[in-house]
Amino acid sequence: MKACQQTKSMIATSFLVLGAVLAPASWQAQQPAAPRHTFFHVALANSFKTPVSGRLLLFVGPASPDGKPSESVDMQMMAITSVYIAAKEVPSLAPGASVDIDADDIVFPAPLSQAPGGRYQAQAVLDVHHSYNYDGRSAGDIVSVPATIDLPLSDTSAPILALTQVLSEPPDPLAQNPEVSSAIKPIDFVSPSLTNFWGREIHMRGWVLLPPDYSSHPGDRYPTVYFTHGFGGTLAALRARYGPILYDRMKQGKMPSMIWVLLDESSPSGTHEFADGVNNGPWGTALTTELIPALESTYRMDARTSGRFLQGHSSGGWATLWLQTRYPKIFGGTWSTSPDPSDFHFFSTIDLYAPNANFYRTPEGKLHPMLRDHGEPRATMQQLAQAELVLGDYGGQLASFEWVFSPRGPDGRPAQLFNRTTGRIDPSVATYWREHYDIVERLKRNWNTIGPDLKGKIHLFVGTDDTFYLDGAAHSLQSTLDQLGGDAQFTFLPGRSHFNIYLEETDRYALFDRIAAEMYRVARPIKDEQ
Repeated sequence: MKACQQTKSMIATSFLVLGAVLAPASWQAQQPAAPRHTFFHVALANSFKTPVSGRLLLFVGPASPDGKPSESVDMQMMAITSVYIAAKEVPSLAPGASVDIDADDIVFPAPLSQAPGGRYQAQAVLDVHHSYNYDGRSAGDIVSVPATIDLPLSDTSAPILALTQVLSEPPDPLAQNPEVSSAIKPIDFVSPSLTNFWGREIHMRGWVLLPPDYSSHPGDRYPTVYFTHGFGGTLAALRARYGPILYDRMKQGKMPSMIWVLLDESSPSGTHEFADGVNNGPWGTALTTELIPALESTYRMDARTSGRFLQGHSSGGWATLWLQTRYPKIFGGTWSTSPDPSDFHFFSTIDLYAPNANFYRTPEGKLHPMLRDHGEPRATMQQLAQAELVLGDYGGQLASFEWVFSPRGPDGRPAQLFNRTTGRIDPSVATYWREHYDIVERLKRNWNTIGPDLKGKIHLFVGTDDTFYLDGAAHSLQSTLDQLGGDAQFTFLPGRSHFNIYLEETDRYALFDRIAAEMYRVARPIKDEQ
């Protein structure tokens, strides 16, 4: 069958070529001219001493109405089509040399030649780590000064952008806070199981945050919370952001004294979610059988099930839900906030298992929304996927899901859940996701085995206006646990989004207090409540 199809295709192509050759000149002259591509010259400043490489990204956005130059031009998730992004791989760029980037080739949301006429600002960024898809610009990236341009460009010359500035590491926010800095201990653990999987040393990294009274109570053992961040989170951000927040709240008496283990779940492929998988390796096994025992032998942690807790937000919320349901005898409960979908029938706004499912469009042909703000859709799944492709072929949110959930494809990389051009979902890949990582499915199939150790241990918080529509899967998980008798606690916060779920009145992190208090009551129950 394939040979016949190829023959027909060759015949059809031959007729097309022959027709073009024999067509009269007048007919050819009537064909519209191909649109002229828009090019930029990007040069590396002579001040650099050695060649550089990476993914060259060009950002072109509307100029400020007041005419003032911007410090940077970058993509805007809440207005995802407002900034044009073009890309090109640069294997080597020598000092003083330049490279042309075609802003009509690998580009989002559309070829730049189709942009409305007007004044814009353009900036070039060399993503030297190929990590822009995960956490945006980072130390070591090389950028140009934003330049003002008018579109459409003139026919005479292409704009020249010079890569002159290397982004530096931000200042240490704890440099002036020695008390908190001394309470945060680094984790750098070489995992035997992950090292065996990858064939090279794999480090598990994070921070141990000791409570303010740790040194003054040398005989005490402390309940311990294993916390992990969401997509885009980093090792440095765990220390800089969460370390001071948690330490100060314990010091002020808003939270009980506990040890917090701040786990970095970032990787070159996105987030590994602490799930064992064929692409990322045995991260759950490494955590539960290697890292946790090592930490408990080093610090005065309460090593009982009732003294180990899980907490995480977004992708970290999914990771902690997964760990709790996968290892119910090890952890005394999870308090997950705004977790990624626990039921792939509700993968944001998509049912991955529906007949002829499409990641981009509903059966009626409408685009699936991906992001909303105050109830109003701001971006679609198709736009997110297309933007990711321009920024790079790995490290983005959708590719990250495939690295965690998908089987390995014929090319050795994770099998794609959906076709990036058409949006068609591969039902065999969706079935693999369902059988291996759909938490609701796992609970239904294994409740008789895991249920007794899970009862009362799942706590979930999500906003009814979650930015990524994650409340739908949370409702499904709640319904499932209610039917199974899981004695779970679900809190749907009216009007809250993905980014203000911890807010109470003017306190941006107040939800931490409630979560910590509930954990502590499990670890140290009041006798009158027993």
